[in-house]
Amino acid sequence: MTKKGIVALSALISTLSLSLPGLANVERFETNMTESITDVGKEIYDIHMLVFWICVAAGILVFLFMLYTIIKYRKSNGHKPATFHENTAVEITWTVIPLIILLGMAWPASKTLIKIYDTSEADMDILITGYQWKWRYEYLTNDENDNVSFFSVLSTPQDEIHNIDPKNNNYLLEVDKPLVLPVNKKVRFLITANDVIHAWWVPALAVKKDAIPGFVNETWATPKETGIYRGQCAELCGKDHGFMPIVVDIRSEEDFNAWLKEEQAKAAEIKALTSKVFSMKELYDEGEKVYQKACLACHGANGEGGIGKAIAKSAIAMGDINTHMDVIVNGVPGTAMQAFGSQLTDVELAAVTTFQRNAFGNNMNETVQPIDIYNLKQGQ
Repeated sequence: MTKKGIVALSALISTLSLSLPGLANVERFETNMTESITDVGKEIYDIHMLVFWICVAAGILVFLFMLYTIIKYRKSNGHKPATFHENTAVEITWTVIPLIILLGMAWPASKTLIKIYDTSEADMDILITGYQWKWRYEYLTNDENDNVSFFSVLSTPQDEIHNIDPKNNNYLLEVDKPLVLPVNKKVRFLITANDVIHAWWVPALAVKKDAIPGFVNETWATPKETGIYRGQCAELCGKDHGFMPIVVDIRSEEDFNAWLKEEQAKAAEIKALTSKVFSMKELYDEGEKVYQKACLACHGANGEGGIGKAIAKSAIAMGDINTHMDVIVNGVPGTAMQAFGSQLTDVELAAVTTFQRNAFGNNMNETVQPIDIYNLKQGQ
């Protein structure tokens, strides 16, 4: 063997030695559907496997028969092609057998499909709204004052996204606040969107539903196991589509009820703050945090602008205060400026407005209180 051949062989052996241990990790090569934690999801999986094996069996039989006839009746054995034009028995056979197979597959599929669309008798309702690029969850109750709502936003560190730090196992599949659900309870999801078409998809729940502006689609799930389950927006909704993950935290009924009561208490506390008068410093400090979270990406770290217009020395931030509040609360149609009225609390909206009017050299020496935001919303 030549020197080049020896080098090539040793390189091949080295590559195989590195890759073979990974073969033990079968999940790396798994291409099948995710097994669900819901009864309907398990039925879907079983139907999928039934149809798969029927197709495999049909393919094997057809190709074995073709191979047999090709070898058995080949010209070299002295066989001549048949001259008949049609055969009624054969035609009836190859029509009836596939029909029976299709009916055998359609019967369980139809029963499961009916279950998928049956959203009646749900134990709880959750309104899911898609935004570019985050999800808003609202737990609906008989008393609107007890409703809980929050946004769920990607929490993968920027250093991982920009390849500064190594990526973790849940890269781009982690959020700041997961959707929390109780185990063994039927949950109806009301799914819509605020801007463009999204799709709420969680494989473990066997749920995938389009979120369309102006429409409310319904689906449901009854999780049977506790744990953390992940999904993604399954509709190409813009350049940051890949930054719109879903995380569902399934808890025991006792843990869920305790969590819900805690969230309801937080919501009541935030509502109570609407009537409180904050100092300039309190509003400025809180507004700076809100700006970094919600405004910095478009308007720049120093208000210099970028995707959005500049805040520093801008006609909006140094103009009429009511116009400024209206822009932040309701957005500007036809532009990249979103409506933050439902994304931020009244306190956060008042704080970020105050911050913008007094930061970046604007120095308007004016404050906006939460009650001002509340009154603006009521006057709409």
